[in-house]
Amino acid sequence: MKYIAAPWRAEYVKNVFGMKDCVFCSALNHNNDKDVHILYRGHYNFIMLNKYPYNPGHLMIAPFRHCDSIEKAKKNASDEMMDLVKNTMSLLRRHYNPQGFNMGMNIGRSAGAGVDSHYHYHIIPRWIGDSNFMPIIGETKVVIEDLDTTYDELCPLFTGEKKGV
Repeated sequence: MKYIAAPWRAEYVKNVFGMKDCVFCSALNHNNDKDVHILYRGHYNFIMLNKYPYNPGHLMIAPFRHCDSIEKAKKNASDEMMDLVKNTMSLLRRHYNPQGFNMGMNIGRSAGAGVDSHYHYHIIPRWIGDSNFMPIIGETKVVIEDLDTTYDELCPLFTGEKKGV
């Protein structure tokens, strides 16, 4: 088995495991969705950009209710989450035209959850060649779009007349 280092994730891991507050609950309680990159608020879940994206359009869907595992979620919350996953995937496919997606959850620290007390679902658009020599050799991850640009491009697709979810 080959192991590939991802040193650009070190800052994130150090910050997350040292945090006292839940990043999702803190974002929900913030008074400006743009500041915390929340794109959409449903009845039970919300969609926000990942602060440390693997690629442009790396989103997370999380419940309003602070809970560590989807198995503890009420049916209406998990049903809405899966509807948001499907609709968001379609929206990202139309906007970014990715060649694939990485999607899923990491439940528990041993499974790789950066935030293990509040379950969330990742959707990451992928393209052939989006992993290249920079992170492997240069110890640097290049993301071609900053978070504010991604937010400004995607937010209209989630709200108003162009509502995509």
